[in-house]
Amino acid sequence: MTKDYNKLAEELHRKHGGKLTTSLRHQGDMGRGELSAYYTPGVGHISMLVAEDQSRLREFTWTKNLVAVISDGSAVLGLGDIGPAASLPVMEGKALLFKYFADLDSVPIVIDCDSTDEIVETIERISLSFGAINLEDFAAPRCFEIENRLKESLSIPVFHDDQHGTAVVVLAALINACKVTGRDMNELKIVVVGIGAAGTATARLIKQFAPGVSIVGTGRDGALSLSDAGLGSEKRQLLTEGVLSDVGSGELAQVMVGADVVIGLSAPGIISPDMVRSMAKDPIIMALSNPVPEIYPEEARAAGAAVICTGRSDFPNQVNNALAFPGIFRGALDNGVAKITDEHKMAAARALADFVPEPCPDKVIPSIFEDGLSAAVAQVIV
Repeated sequence: MTKDYNKLAEELHRKHGGKLTTSLRHQGDMGRGELSAYYTPGVGHISMLVAEDQSRLREFTWTKNLVAVISDGSAVLGLGDIGPAASLPVMEGKALLFKYFADLDSVPIVIDCDSTDEIVETIERISLSFGAINLEDFAAPRCFEIENRLKESLSIPVFHDDQHGTAVVVLAALINACKVTGRDMNELKIVVVGIGAAGTATARLIKQFAPGVSIVGTGRDGALSLSDAGLGSEKRQLLTEGVLSDVGSGELAQVMVGADVVIGLSAPGIISPDMVRSMAKDPIIMALSNPVPEIYPEEARAAGAAVICTGRSDFPNQVNNALAFPGIFRGALDNGVAKITDEHKMAAARALADFVPEPCPDKVIPSIFEDGLSAAVAQVIV
């Protein structure tokens, strides 16, 4: 982000006092009759209808169109653990995207708490006020437990966008990148650099979509292996389940040799041109660290990359979660979906890929500003 954008951001946020407000669905003036119906005494009748049948809450309130955007501020953008107060502008921004791209109302909520149990309990206690829950910027590995527990206990959609939104868009881009380079997804050798929240979900979704694919995960010390005594439980599970291939050992430069695809979800500048040259012919590079990618597109292209994706809007093929989550939630709420499944995520990825009927190296995924995109995703969330 340039200094000019920083200055503009300060000006706009200060001018408007944030990004959100509330408005009335009733259009035009309200007289005594409408006010008496919307509030007392008429609202008492509505409350009794809901008391008799709680499923009618969606019929008579805004919950049918309302998402809670919730964070504890422990993993905000690329800024890290900056706390719940500092995460609120980002949660407001997420709510802005929901409204702009899918006409969904949402309420940003930040939780000042370090206890997983208390976070889960807090969300459970407020869940009746919402039609869906979007978890945002919770750090791994705690994010996995929070999401899994809430999905079990709640009867409304719960979706951790940092995990699954990323996975959906990466899969969509990979589907079309394989078309461009003439590859069969089930025959790919993929290296995922950074097995955190997004890396874990991405590896799982790709493996489910193409069971024959070989995926090697890497961390700070190179390839993940069951021989590492200090390996975390989630990473160990990925290896024992066969989602990740256990190659024993090897630094990033070693495991990238002969790979068809590298998906970077880690840190700036850690992929060199020589690493790209060591890959299979016409490699696919997804350098998604933001704002500084693992390798810049011009370097990757000069080293022989056929398709290059980043997380930035100033390069082609921006992998942006906003391609996926507005439509996914729109479809879930419109179609009464109680849980967002892997099948929904794969269907969303196919819908995004299909939105680019003739993919080419500089366009394997659509732009977030293309008309009808969220609606196309929403259609498949049934």
